[in-house]
Amino acid sequence: MKKKIWIWTLSIIVVMAIGITLIFTMNKGPKMADNPIEEMPVMVQKAKEEELVETILVTGKIVPEDEQKVFLEPEKGEISEYKVKENQKVKAGDPLFIYDSAKLKTEFNRAVRERELTQSRAQTEINQIAELNKRIAETKKKVGVPQKIKSEDPEAEDETIIPVTQDDLNQLLNEKIQLELQYESTKAEIEGSQERINEIDAQIKAMTVTSKINGIIVKINKNSVISENGANEPVIHITSSKPFKVIGTMSEFDAVKIQKDQAVIVRPKVYKEREWKGVVESVSQFPNDEGGGEDFGGGMGGGNVTMYPFKVGITDDTSELRQGFHVSLEVKISGEGKSLVVPHMAIMDEDGMPILYVLKDGKLERREIQTGKMNDEFIEVTEGISLGELVVTNAPEGIHDGMEVVSYDEVE
Repeated sequence: MKKKIWIWTLSIIVVMAIGITLIFTMNKGPKMADNPIEEMPVMVQKAKEEELVETILVTGKIVPEDEQKVFLEPEKGEISEYKVKENQKVKAGDPLFIYDSAKLKTEFNRAVRERELTQSRAQTEINQIAELNKRIAETKKKVGVPQKIKSEDPEAEDETIIPVTQDDLNQLLNEKIQLELQYESTKAEIEGSQERINEIDAQIKAMTVTSKINGIIVKINKNSVISENGANEPVIHITSSKPFKVIGTMSEFDAVKIQKDQAVIVRPKVYKEREWKGVVESVSQFPNDEGGGEDFGGGMGGGNVTMYPFKVGITDDTSELRQGFHVSLEVKISGEGKSLVVPHMAIMDEDGMPILYVLKDGKLERREIQTGKMNDEFIEVTEGISLGELVVTNAPEGIHDGMEVVSYDEVE
């Protein structure tokens, strides 16, 4: 009997304990919800006006200002002599190597001899024409002039004759015309010979391959051959001695913001603590890949993004840089005038709608806002708040519209 009493007593105690706990919990919940924020002070910052300077980061690769790759030309035959060595500095116009031109030189000498023979014949014809001109001049004086010929017989009278007739003069004139025609033909032969000589001379000169740029010989490949598909390695590779440049591609979102002549900070990945100054030389109007873009997510909203080539000139000394270095580039884009801005951490996303909380008269007000441009620290608010209002920068747990704030810290 005592055992049953003990069990009943214990049961009653347990039930009472549970009831007290429930009552305490139910009373405690609403009171905490209605309490103002006391444990952690709210951090606020005034909405202010600032000129937004947006920093755009892109990557690229260091390349020479220019380069020249010289490939084999099988129709020119074998290379007979190399005029340069690897790592040698060259200037535009310096010879690099020479194709075997022995056959061309033989043809050139033959053409020169033929021209000289033709020129000799032409000179003979000029002399003949000059002699004919003299005869014609003398003949013109004698045409139709009577001449007395003294008879050998003393008793006979002297005979009067006309030794030179018009026919004689015409014959000389015809001979001159024929000689002049022949001379014109000879002159044409000389011109043809000279053209042939000039042509062969140009071919001989073309057998000497020269540098088109001022630069350094990067590589000489004396064993370069043409493969079955027609491709081959360059015989000589030259890179420009001018300062290096940076090339790369940037997204369509960055391409519309970055303009020519904007300042750039170039940071090679191999030099972590160093930077070089540069300037944007060009941003192409045409995409790098006509077939589509690369897939980017995150802040760009997903989907395909088209990439555009760009080129940056390095204005500092590039002697310590090397072709092929990968670099990061920082481009700062200044805004147009001042904008009303708040810190990024003040803005929250609520079902795709940007919102923030403003501290006003000791209570928090939920505001739906419209945003604009931004930089690393601030974002423009185009609608929803006014200059000087205190915006919450650290959203406490359970923050809601109308919540009372007992204490707060204002950040300058």
